[in-house]
Amino acid sequence: MTSGLEPYADSVLIITVDNGKEFAGHEKVAEALDTDVYFTHPYASWERGTNENTNGLLRLYSPRSGSLTM
Repeated sequence: MTSGLEPYADSVLIITVDNGKEFAGHEKVAEALDTDVYFTHPYASWERGTNENTNGLLRLYSPRSGSLTM
């Protein structure tokens, strides 16, 4: 599952995620990338700054109904 993450190990310093069940395997990801995983407080999405900033920029320049595939 995590073998596809190794090419990114040098690029990832930390990972900050919310408390969703999709991050249940965070230990395996942290081990594969040799990094730390931090969880935000519930209902505090601003603690995931880069992600929320990117989402805001996408919404600014691309309508929600549009596709983001390349």
